Amino acid sequence: MKRVVVGLSGGVDSSVAAYLLKEQGYEVIGMFMKNWHDDSVTLSTECPWLDDSNDAMIVAQHLGIPFQTIDLSKEYKERIVDYMFAEYEAGRTPNPDVLCNREIKFDIFLKAAVKLGADFVATGHYARKDETQANGEKIYRLLAGKDPNKDQSYFLCQLTQEQLAKALFPVGELLKPEVRAIAKKAGLATAEKKDSQGLCFIGKVHLPDFLQQQLEPKKGQVIEVPASSPLFKDKPDQNNWEAATEPYHFLPDSGQVVGEHQGAHFYTIGQRRGLNLGGFEKPLFVIGTDTKKNILYTGMGEDHPGLFRKGLFIPSADVHWVRPDLKLAVGDSKKYLARIRYRQPLEACTLHLKENGLSIIFDKPQRGITPGQFAAWYEGDELIGSGVIM
Repeated sequence: MKRVVVGLSGGVDSSVAAYLLKEQGYEVIGMFMKNWHDDSVTLSTECPWLDDSNDAMIVAQHLGIPFQTIDLSKEYKERIVDYMFAEYEAGRTPNPDVLCNREIKFDIFLKAAVKLGADFVATGHYARKDETQANGEKIYRLLAGKDPNKDQSYFLCQLTQEQLAKALFPVGELLKPEVRAIAKKAGLATAEKKDSQGLCFIGKVHLPDFLQQQLEPKKGQVIEVPASSPLFKDKPDQNNWEAATEPYHFLPDSGQVVGEHQGAHFYTIGQRRGLNLGGFEKPLFVIGTDTKKNILYTGMGEDHPGLFRKGLFIPSADVHWVRPDLKLAVGDSKKYLARIRYRQPLEACTLHLKENGLSIIFDKPQRGITPGQFAAWYEGDELIGSGVIM
């Protein structure tokens, strides 16, 4: 009998994952990850981890499986939270959910499970895995979840073949309503529980409020860059793909000062809320940040050209191939589908691999390409690789 440790989060998806695995004949152990309890950078009364832990324990008792809690808060702070603060301070927008899967759930947690004699670890992610052969070797494929509204393959875009070999995603073949129906029929306490939003250690706290507990507010200028600016006149064509990856280089004289902000590191490309500036013909959106000079660049209207770019660049050190057998050679190009954020529809693009990194050129300009976020490319419903946008 194969042993599997399920990351019981206290939600319905991981609860059903544990139930299904037990029904399939696995020896199942439930384990809750305690990832955060640092009162210095959170409002502890808003963090639901204690309730989640209790719900996970109740589910384990109901299923008759062993249950334990593992405290990963030290590793989580070092690998995820400190990374978050450093990225925001540098003017980039991180995706801690992707890093949490790579660094915590499928690394620290996986190693702890292996010490318990586990053959696999399982989570409640809406993703699928299967196997193929390449050059006579077994290759694991990471596929989108069957539910198009819940597909979470993007959050797993940094996993390696070694990690995928040990991973199970029991709810990946199901639609969300089916998962809830199974939970209800099985009498699981989490059947009607709402899906969690955001990171546990932030809880219901507004992200800028959380960041201000570590990053000092610092007043700076908000500059409105007109759509008629020469910066947007000469858009690179499809053939000039190297120029298409260049971000807009805004300077203080790119527009006029229209207000004040509390710190450029609190804002991200495409953001509208939180600017607290009114009286304009159209809403203002963030189109650029300069954390060194503490300047926020904005554009008027959601169709402002500063919000759109044709391409992006990923440095070599940040390019990751889930399918290393499909890795491009330097100088190669290939058509793929890609997304630059969770839930964004897949968009047609061309990948160009150079010695210093990877360029992704989209068939159509994309809104809100954001440094620090992950771009992930797919072939059909298979995730092939990913990387951090420069």
